[in-house]
Amino acid sequence: MLRDTWLIFKRDWTLSMRNPAWVMIGIMQPVLYLVLFGPLMEKVVSSTPGFPPGTSWTILTPALIIQLALFSSSFAGFSLLMDYRSGVLERLRVTPASRVGLLLGKVVNNVIQAVIQAVLITVLAYVAFGLDAPIGGVLLSLVIVGLVAATLASASYAVALTLKSEQALPALLNAVLMPVLLLSGILLPITSILAPDWLYAISRINPFTHVVDAERATFRGDLTMDALMTGSIILVVMTVLAVFWGTRTFQKENA
Repeated sequence: MLRDTWLIFKRDWTLSMRNPAWVMIGIMQPVLYLVLFGPLMEKVVSSTPGFPPGTSWTILTPALIIQLALFSSSFAGFSLLMDYRSGVLERLRVTPASRVGLLLGKVVNNVIQAVIQAVLITVLAYVAFGLDAPIGGVLLSLVIVGLVAATLASASYAVALTLKSEQALPALLNAVLMPVLLLSGILLPITSILAPDWLYAISRINPFTHVVDAERATFRGDLTMDALMTGSIILVVMTVLAVFWGTRTFQKENA
């Protein structure tokens, strides 16, 4: 399985690096938020009660790299649909390759791309905007980003193999991702002081709200169990379930 995972990862990574412009295009939206929205947050954070602890950059930057992993990994299923339409999956199906390895190789490629993009965003925030975050916390945040990417990529592959439709997949993803984005407090933290009670209660149901909270805690150097435990447990559970779902779907499709 490990050998097959490596072979599939190497193939997908090579294809990605043949057109690295897509990696840069993927981070354009977070960069624009950082450049054009970040300066507005500085005065808002300093003058509005209810924001999480930290500066505007330790609040916005970790949320943006979660947003980056959220969207880039969620649309990973399109590449699988291309392989399905071109017959690549059909040719892989008749090989003795591990069905788990076929999925994990693709997921590892998505994880590494998401982590690289997160590093670029973080470096930009350090250099251009004076982000002050501990290195240890930033490294831990990259682990969280990798788990988010693995979760969303695995789920995206499972949905793509289930739908087998380039028209239905983006419609479903947009319908799911938009409320997840708004309710997770990525652009504006949803706290009990800032948000009405009903909105705050709904946001607590969204698992990515707790993941974003944990990511922000790492950037401000709060590595206590209270700050990280809820988001970390939820993220690990989601990752395990998503990888299991993707693996089972891949096994059924390639049985």
